[in-house]
Amino acid sequence: MIRILPLAAAAALFAMPALACEGFGPHDAYARFSTSMSQSGAAFMVLHNHGTEDCHIAGARSDVAERTELHTHEIGDNGVARMIHVEEGFPLPADGELVLERGGKHVMLMGLTRALEQGDTFDLTLIFADGSESTFPVTVDNERMPGQMPEGGAMSGHDH
Repeated sequence: MIRILPLAAAAALFAMPALACEGFGPHDAYARFSTSMSQSGAAFMVLHNHGTEDCHIAGARSDVAERTELHTHEIGDNGVARMIHVEEGFPLPADGELVLERGGKHVMLMGLTRALEQGDTFDLTLIFADGSESTFPVTVDNERMPGQMPEGGAMSGHDH
């Protein structure tokens, strides 16, 4: 019986699904809200895939919002930009990156469940197409201007 347990454990390891996006990592994740009492906001970041397989982000969630969706902006026939829910999600190519930025792709947080102030942090979970997930902290930074790096500057320690 002692020999069966190690074999059963080894079989269980082989039955476990592979990571959705081996080599995945978020960088510089921050969120903006117009006021601390806002009902919605957005999260921005750079998503890296240092792996050899393409990944697909299918959704997101956070306990600070009743609804968390992947969004982008679309320019209508009248020239006005509007946000739209990207139901099919975002591809993240092997050895590539995906920039979620103001005026482009982003994570929309709707129906906020608590007030969020400058410097607060909350967890955001990205859900991959295979059902696996990655959870990481996001910092509220309402003072950041588009394209501005966080205090401390460059993305040191990361390969770009």
